[in-house]
Amino acid sequence: MPREQNDCGQSDQFRRPRLGTELELIAEQLRSLARAQDRLHDLYEAVLGRNMDLSVILQLIVDTARELVGARYGALGVLDEHGAHLAEFIPKGLSDQERADLAEVDFPRGRGLLGHLISHPEPLRVDDIAAHPDSAGFPPGHPPMHTLLGAAISTRGRIFGDLYVAERRDGRPFDAHDQALIVALAGAAGLAIDDTRLYEQTRFDAEQFQRLLLPRLPDLHPFGAAAVYRAARTPGHIGGDWYDALLLPDRACAAVVGDVVGHDVPAAAAMAQIRNMLRALLSHQRTPPSAVLAHLDQVLQTIDDQPVTTVCLARLEPAPPGGWTLYWSTAGHPPPLLLSPGHPARYLDADPDLPLGVDTTRPRTDHTHPIPAGSAVIMFTDGLIEHPVHPVETGLERLAALASEHAALPLQDFVEALADQHPSDGHDDMAILAVRTPRTH
Repeated sequence: MPREQNDCGQSDQFRRPRLGTELELIAEQLRSLARAQDRLHDLYEAVLGRNMDLSVILQLIVDTARELVGARYGALGVLDEHGAHLAEFIPKGLSDQERADLAEVDFPRGRGLLGHLISHPEPLRVDDIAAHPDSAGFPPGHPPMHTLLGAAISTRGRIFGDLYVAERRDGRPFDAHDQALIVALAGAAGLAIDDTRLYEQTRFDAEQFQRLLLPRLPDLHPFGAAAVYRAARTPGHIGGDWYDALLLPDRACAAVVGDVVGHDVPAAAAMAQIRNMLRALLSHQRTPPSAVLAHLDQVLQTIDDQPVTTVCLARLEPAPPGGWTLYWSTAGHPPPLLLSPGHPARYLDADPDLPLGVDTTRPRTDHTHPIPAGSAVIMFTDGLIEHPVHPVETGLERLAALASEHAALPLQDFVEALADQHPSDGHDDMAILAVRTPRTH
């Protein structure tokens, strides 16, 4: 009897450490699942935040995979349109030296084990890469790898690509738990990629629609002119920003930039309507900008559901003996920016009148300023300067500095540079119009 108790006691002593180890493994798996949930949540937050393009999302997916299973290396291969080979390969985890060693090596096209996963889109877990019958070896300079775990990524029933991880940092082979995590991530990645591609297509379609509504600047000789429009980063955003310029019968040049309040199809439609009305008024009247805007405002009052609109309308006309005079009127819009040869850019500040669609009984004011020959008048919408972290004055100062910095560029390159390096946060559309006075009449 004592011996039986002794044997039982020894059995309990052996069982307790083993039970503790198993409980610790279960606890680690639970912690790993929690980390996986957090990473998947971060992935979807990134997609839903609409602040990343597809290439960034793909890199985030690879980083997430490496972290989930503790892998040293990770990669995502994107298939070509035929689904037969890799058209893009995004590796992560390589050291600077490893990248340098592979600098002359082309990215994988989908042979060997990578090709196996393409032709057999099932989860693939390999403990010894070299021993696998489909292994094709590694190119010179490739870091040594022994273990591999891969899963296909599908979007809308088609294989988009494959997600791979290699070499667990603890030196152990990938297990069934790792495989379940990578398969789950591949499924989530397919949804994220599909959402991102749909978002990018929507944004592209909205921008194309907006561009179709904007005019192509006519020949304004002897004036020079250039314009640029950039859509907001918000998906499906259709703005009411516009620009226009035309030569008038009395040799003057009219230029306008406006912004209809709203970010939808009605705002874009109202923009096109207002732009056409304004062009008609300018073509048939030799009146100052304030009178044109007042007339336009009165016409708009007769149309139901016209949104509030900000506008800056300018008129450039000869001023003997060799200069020009700028007449402008602003309806709640940012001021024009003047860039004269040999001088830094400066704003033609004036108190703005009310936007269109607010109160037609309030008078509108004209402002004048002499413009030297060869000067550029830059007009823009507030999407170019507004940022939630900075006051508007900061955006205006940064824009003036950019204009001075790029003053020597050709006019189209100049407005493109302002749009590329804008001081705003990109939440709104932006339109820029620059008109340069000739050096002689």
